[in-house]
Parts: sequence; C-alpha cells; structure tokens
Amino acid sequence: MTNENNNTINEEVEIENTDNVELTDEKTVETVFEEDGTTEKVDVLPVDEKEQEIQLLKAKLEEADNRYLRLQADFDNFRRRTRLDLEASQKYRAQKLITDLLPAIDNFERAMKVEADNEQTKTLLQGMDMVYRSLLDALKIEGVEPIESVGKEFDPHQHQAVMQGEDENYGSNIVTDEFQKGYLLKDRVIRPAMVKVNQ
Repeated sequence: MTNENNNTINEEVEIENTDNVELTDEKTVETVFEEDGTTEKVDVLPVDEKEQEIQLLKAKLEEADNRYLRLQADFDNFRRRTRLDLEASQKYRAQKLITDLLPAIDNFERAMKVEADNEQTKTLLQGMDMVYRSLLDALKIEGVEPIESVGKEFDPHQHQAVMQGEDENYGSNIVTDEFQKGYLLKDRVIRPAMVKVNQ
C-alpha cells in the first residue's frame, strides 16, 4: 500500500514539474505541451525594447495623422479656390466683350460732339445718341459704370495721369480734366481714366 502511495506521489510531482515553464535565457521562453511532450521556443522582447517599439509606432501614427490633416486642409483650400475662381469667372464673364466695345463707345462720344448745322445732321446725331444710350444701358445691366474723375482726388488705381497742370480753382492732386473715360466692371477697373492732374 505504501509503495502505491509513493508511486502516485512521484507521478504527481513529475506532472507538476512538466506544467512549469522553464526559462532558458532572457529572450527565450520554452513552452512544454502536456499531450505530446514537445517543446516550442518563443522569443520574448525585454521591456525596454517593447517600450521603444511602442514609441516608434506612436510616432508613425502621429505622422500619419498629421499627413492626413495636411491633405484635408490642402483639399479644402483647393475647393475654396475653385469656388472663388468659378464665382469670379461668372461675375466678370462679359469683361472681354465690354473691353472690345469701349473703343466703339469712345467713337460715339466723339461723333456726338460735332455741332449740327442742318436738320439732317441733327437727325443723324439723334439716332447715334439713341444707339449710344442703348449700348450704355446694356453695359449698365452687366455692371459697367463710368469712373467719375473731374473734381475728384487722383487715385492711381482708377486714373492714369497723362498731364499735370496748375489751376487755382482746384486743390493739389485733384483731377482737372478727363481725356478718356475710365470704366469699372462691378468692383474691377477694366480701363483707367486718362486724366490731367493739378499739381
């Protein structure tokens, strides 16, 4: 009876030993499987190497997040620029046509300054005046306005000074005469006015 008990105790001790995991060195753990008695070696990183790997992965994640945010900001800027360009092209869509029509309007204005000495010329000038006013009305619908110059302070954004003079009736840097009308298309100068400026 005692022999049987001793054998049973020895077997239990052996089983307990096989359940334990035996460390062979710092980086390797030997795992023992009960069923077939085979062992498998698994690499285990020390704590400081794991910490370094975590820090590296965190840095890569932060870099990817920053790249994503930059791409999103670039895309938002691109969308905004595209929208502004589209709005500008719609707002100033008639600029080329208007610029081409301005010399014809100038010629109408010069022709209407001719003094009429007979009825036929007066009738012709009235017809020209009607066409001229129709053109101006069409341009006004598109947002074209003439730049007011005479008596106004010289503005280099709206006026082109071609002469200077001295006139006691005007203050310094005031436009005294206009040689060619300037025009605005909404808020954009499409042609500056040619003017004479008082010194």
